[in-house]
Amino acid sequence: MNRISVTLDEPIAQINPNIYGHFAEHLGSCIYEGIWVGEDSPIPNDGGIRTDVVRAMKKIKPPIVRWPGGCFADDYHWEDGIGPRAERPRRVNIWWGDVIEPNAFGTHEFVRFCRMIGAEPYFCGNVGSGTPRELRDWVEYCNFTGDSTLAARRAANGSPEPFNVRYWSVGNENWGCGGSFCPEDYGAEYKRFATFLRDWGTPLFLIACGPSGNDPEWTRRFFTKIGKYSRIHGFSAHYYCGTAGTATEYTEAQWYELIARSLKMEGLIAQQRAIMDGFDPGRKIGLIVDEWGTWHPTVVGRNPSFLWQQNTMRDALVAAATLDIFNRNADKVIMGNIAQTINVLQAMILTDGDKMVTTPTYHVYDMYQSHQGGTCVRAFFESEAITFTAGGKEERIFGLDGSASVKGSELTLTVVNPHATDAVEAEVVFRGGSARSGSVTVLTDQDIHAHNTFDAPDAVRPVASAATIEGNSWRYTFAPASVTAIKVQLG
Repeated sequence: MNRISVTLDEPIAQINPNIYGHFAEHLGSCIYEGIWVGEDSPIPNDGGIRTDVVRAMKKIKPPIVRWPGGCFADDYHWEDGIGPRAERPRRVNIWWGDVIEPNAFGTHEFVRFCRMIGAEPYFCGNVGSGTPRELRDWVEYCNFTGDSTLAARRAANGSPEPFNVRYWSVGNENWGCGGSFCPEDYGAEYKRFATFLRDWGTPLFLIACGPSGNDPEWTRRFFTKIGKYSRIHGFSAHYYCGTAGTATEYTEAQWYELIARSLKMEGLIAQQRAIMDGFDPGRKIGLIVDEWGTWHPTVVGRNPSFLWQQNTMRDALVAAATLDIFNRNADKVIMGNIAQTINVLQAMILTDGDKMVTTPTYHVYDMYQSHQGGTCVRAFFESEAITFTAGGKEERIFGLDGSASVKGSELTLTVVNPHATDAVEAEVVFRGGSARSGSVTVLTDQDIHAHNTFDAPDAVRPVASAATIEGNSWRYTFAPASVTAIKVQLG
């Protein structure tokens, strides 16, 4: 018998809303066309920022957005993006196609975008080609409350009140595009930069660059190098599960293969946190995954440097399975930022001129938003595993999996059924409490390749319905290839 046992009296930890964070880089059409169209654009906008994108993002309650990169961050000089736009320099974006970066979207525009969608801004600082003075000055420009030249400059540029930006990373992917450092050299640079970043009016949350994937050596050597240096609050790993087939063309085995790759996130979190615990047993430094998602081959006919990809039901299940992992590990991970928000990699939104479409991944974030700030409770999933073949080897993946959280008297239970063709009936048991009513929202499609297009923007969308959920148990049949969010009012 398939069974999901939700143990309401076994809390794990509060789910940090920042686990549901986003990432916007100056890459392809993420910023220009995706967020920024300019005040003179025929596309409806508010001060140059697309209003359709703002409405869509605001609906899913984004807690935090990381910017301006990514690799772009370590060649970005913040003063290029302030002041009158007509006077801002035009630079070459050396990481993403050697296109011209007009700097029309800079510090003020990004903070305004974040305020419009209800998110906290998370700035990624330039270590690779920048200096400690440059990053220190950016913090002062954003946050200083007194009568300094930089604060006065911020006011002259339209923001008399400080931005109060709390989250700052000291570099990005410094093992690669952020400077090709070894862990020891980056550790020395981290300390040098962080020493000059002050809490002007806002206590800073400083984030160090962690490994690419689950690399234990980078983590051990970095923490060994910085020793007892305490000006560090977060440590960020990056993990992309890649692809199997293409974004929209894949076999049933490749469907399972990519979902299985996404599950490696659980091992990354467990091992990286265990290594960090050896240096930081009190867990004063939070584990962050501020880049993650799928990464499919370039779509034919599009600029390969722009990383535009379609987003299908398979991407939705990857997103859901990953968010469930973050929820279940709420005691270990404090932030996650899917890559990326618009038009790049595993995007929430795709745009084409004045057209906009939300993706299956967007709908997962909408369905999962009630987990934010809830207390994750233990849930045990008993189901028959799925066997498939990848790379000539037999592999297995869960039959049902998910996560549960409680906020007040409401339980949110999210469940992924990765079976490409089979529905799965299961008994849902509530231990330590009982249900008095509920509702169900399901994201699924008969075609595992289903996706939304500009001509068919609602081909894939969640369907909500009331459900009779009472007492200590309930039976439900989970649709094939589905993500299900169950809301239960506890009695």
